[in-house]
Amino acid sequence: MARATASGERWEDVVTQLVAERGDALSRYAYLICGDRDTASDLVQDALVKTFGRLSNGFSIASAEAYVRRAILNTYLDAGRRTTRWRKIAHLQAEPELRESRDGDTEVRIDLRGELLKLAPRERACIVLRYYEDLKVDDIAETLEISAGAVKRYLSDGLHKMAIALDDKPAGVTRAQ
Repeated sequence: MARATASGERWEDVVTQLVAERGDALSRYAYLICGDRDTASDLVQDALVKTFGRLSNGFSIASAEAYVRRAILNTYLDAGRRTTRWRKIAHLQAEPELRESRDGDTEVRIDLRGELLKLAPRERACIVLRYYEDLKVDDIAETLEISAGAVKRYLSDGLHKMAIALDDKPAGVTRAQ
């Protein structure tokens, strides 16, 4: 059962009314603080949750708006403090931007992706549907609206092209990115 506020209204009604009447003003306020529309929307949402998530006292619309505005500002400032604090210690955990792959399969995945991109669109679609989506030939034919024989031909041609391209690479040679 929803608790009523000191003014006799349920807190859900106060939130609904606040968002309906003052939601745009709160979003503009948050935008002016952070300068980004997406971040402003997140700030308003977080502030509403913080304000009404631990409701113990009743709010009127005016007092609720004041609490939400303060929560927007505090949330933005807290994020700024965390970022500043992180910048002070981030260098202690610095890692090189490019790391050697610990997994030999990574290079194979890169090669496979590159070879897939070289295939004709229908060949690539058939291979992806067959081996990534795990569809059967008949299902692929239905999806692409072509015959099952055409699907088999595209699969065969695509796999053949990829096998030749991948087998031609000398062993131990890595691909530059």
